[in-house]
Amino acid sequence: MMAVIRKARKADLAAVAGIYEKILRKQDQGEASTGWVRGVYPTLSTAETALAADDLFVMEADGKIVGSCRINREQVREYANCTWSVDAPENQVMVLHTLTIDPEQSGKGYGKQFVAYYEQYARAEGCPFLRMDTNVINLAARAMYKKLGFQEAGVVDTFFNGIPNVKLVCMEKTLEDEHA
Repeated sequence: MMAVIRKARKADLAAVAGIYEKILRKQDQGEASTGWVRGVYPTLSTAETALAADDLFVMEADGKIVGSCRINREQVREYANCTWSVDAPENQVMVLHTLTIDPEQSGKGYGKQFVAYYEQYARAEGCPFLRMDTNVINLAARAMYKKLGFQEAGVVDTFFNGIPNVKLVCMEKTLEDEHA
């Protein structure tokens, strides 16, 4: 089922934070492995910061928020410790952060649809170089991104988003020039 992706509004924040909570609950129950820490990352303030920067996006299906992410040109400082395959100009790199899909909505292709939107958005903004990251233990995300053509550029040991001892998998993809 196709969903609508749009910029988030203040009224969406509770639903976005609710999805974070559902994912953390699944992790607590041993049904997911994100490496996130309740009360540290992600939190309502994670969503509020993204909304204030005007780069929080939500996915809506049947009038309900089913996913969210942040899309911008901000490469986290940890990316400097990764050996990327392409030395991309900073102004041509688009980054996907904190992609979430409501666990109750999994299996509907929403994650794939959000990544396709990210690619389309990057192309429209003149950014052929895509970057993102995930925790090394998040095998589900790593598998999905690989299936969608992202390469793992490297793993960076770091203190990330307030969480110690994170092994951050840096991922990249270069969009093909459709006019070539």
